[in-house]
Amino acid sequence: MTTVQVDSEGFMTQYGEWSEELAVELAARIGIELTDEHWKAIRFLRADYLTHGETATLRRVSTLAGIPVKELFVLFPGKPAKKMAYVAGLPKPRGCV
Repeated sequence: MTTVQVDSEGFMTQYGEWSEELAVELAARIGIELTDEHWKAIRFLRADYLTHGETATLRRVSTLAGIPVKELFVLFPGKPAKKMAYVAGLPKPRGCV
């Protein structure tokens, strides 16, 4: 098992410590089994983070990745922005309580 740096809420703080294997484990911890549609959102978030330096909002993911907001709520039930960031190994999105 690999040790990773996280903040007080459990969000990873070091971009380079993330891996797809870790994403599968993180998703399982919150009751999500990753499908191709999940990966589309996760890979978009990671690439977008590199160019913008912050975790994308739901609206940004929906608009730029072409995944309807309703679908994001199905893929990541409850709090999709937080859950996507958690699984993608990114900081909690701004504006999330």
